[in-house]
Amino acid sequence: MRRTLAATRLAPATQTGWTKRVQESAEVLTRTAPDPSRIETYGDAAHQVYDVYEPLPAAATGVCVILVHGGFWRAAHDRRHLYPMAAALAQQGHRVALVEYRRTGMPGGGWPATGLDVAAAVHTVRAQETGPSTPVVLVGHSAGGHLAVWALHQPAGAGVAGAISLAGCLDLGLVRRLGLGGDAVADLMHGIPESRDAVHRAADPARLGPAPAAVTAVHGDADDIVPVAVSQSWWEASGQVGRDRLTVLPGVGHFGVIDPLDDAFGAVSEAVVQRARRFTP
Repeated sequence: MRRTLAATRLAPATQTGWTKRVQESAEVLTRTAPDPSRIETYGDAAHQVYDVYEPLPAAATGVCVILVHGGFWRAAHDRRHLYPMAAALAQQGHRVALVEYRRTGMPGGGWPATGLDVAAAVHTVRAQETGPSTPVVLVGHSAGGHLAVWALHQPAGAGVAGAISLAGCLDLGLVRRLGLGGDAVADLMHGIPESRDAVHRAADPARLGPAPAAVTAVHGDADDIVPVAVSQSWWEASGQVGRDRLTVLPGVGHFGVIDPLDDAFGAVSEAVVQRARRFTP
């Protein structure tokens, strides 16, 4: 049954804010940013690594953010374009683990290997970087939003504080029907037809039902790469009213939510704090 959309819309704080945005830039994807504090492994393959950004001890919040990058699950896009975001979250006091994973165009990439890598990374980060009382928040952008919310449904996600999807591909079926990313879902699923229902259902957050932990979906209504309708479709199918949240940002495109220099990034920072605050060990 579809439910009436109950999204939270954030109004611009000032007249010079989101109502008068210029065309969004993708400059954040190539911006120079601090290197991670260290690089750790979660498996034997070269790509099975995660970068750790440590907060300054005096500013540490005690929160661990596991960050999953996007790029339509393709090998052309790796985790380095989220270095500015990872560094910014660490400056806010969070320990950040930015994970890498197999992607289409790489040996073994695609489903289920892509998801299994993310689940393994989440398991290892939690074992090596956190304690039993540490709030862990999964944060993913675009295809990474899909993977972060999907990971909540896996054993590796049990006990985390929740997930935040930023312009996420949360409804794989809709992403496929829209042909987003040059038919990226078809490539991810190795061309397996949707008639193989069990395969697609197991990979699709919109078909897995309410997640075991709270989800915040943040999406700009000016996003022309992953339209806001994708997050709205997930909300109507699997969002849990009173626990989950869909925040629609007026005038924001696909990259504002990962750009620490953009006003929209404030909604991301707030969502991390809110999810961590509700964590109960």
